Amino acid sequence: MGRVALVTGGTEGIGAATSEALGQAGYTVVATYGHDDAHAQAFLARTGIAVRKWDIADFAACAAGVAEVAGRFGPVDVLVNNAGITADCTLHKMDVQTWRRVIDTNLGGCFNMCRAVIEGMRERRFGRIVNLGSVNGQSGQFGQTNYAAAKAGIVGLSKSLALESASRGITVNVVAPGYTDTAMVAHVAPAVLQKIVEATPVGRLASPAEIARAIVFLVADDAGFITGATFSINGGRYLA
Repeated sequence: MGRVALVTGGTEGIGAATSEALGQAGYTVVATYGHDDAHAQAFLARTGIAVRKWDIADFAACAAGVAEVAGRFGPVDVLVNNAGITADCTLHKMDVQTWRRVIDTNLGGCFNMCRAVIEGMRERRFGRIVNLGSVNGQSGQFGQTNYAAAKAGIVGLSKSLALESASRGITVNVVAPGYTDTAMVAHVAPAVLQKIVEATPVGRLASPAEIARAIVFLVADDAGFITGATFSINGGRYLA
């Protein structure tokens, strides 16, 4: 196929499943990560997928990282903005650093990465961008004003960028997962997790591969008429 795909947070959870699914579909995949070197090297050894380390909240690091990937593997045709963090706290107890850290990483990181690839995509008149939202960015969630705000902001960013980019053969879409069987969700208290499952009509968590399947569909060359859309994959937990 020859297309180069860059997946942020691409060595674990939904990102890892997406990296592997794209590799199986014939893309040249590069997976970024933020801090866990041992895990990233184990992912590389297991999958053969190239890994690169940088902080997506750092604008200059994103620009430099994308330039290095393009020089080594070729121009980035597909960007999947998956990387993100949580720092849960009710707003009346939240300090500004906790707010900014989540906003700067989850929403700012999405901007930083889109900005790093968009000019090249416009010049080549082709691009596929999928940004990861969340069911909690759609419905809200107690104790997650920072996270929900960032994920809701990603929807607005994506719709606007879709409008700006459509005439250049670039699509921009959002995949908004529900609760998924990942390391992030594994930290939820068992009693809370049970309530989450009970509130999900299909009666279980999503698998990372189920989310990845939608992403692979959206980045295909023949998915060019789908843009500005949000795909809610949440087992019926939130219906908009």
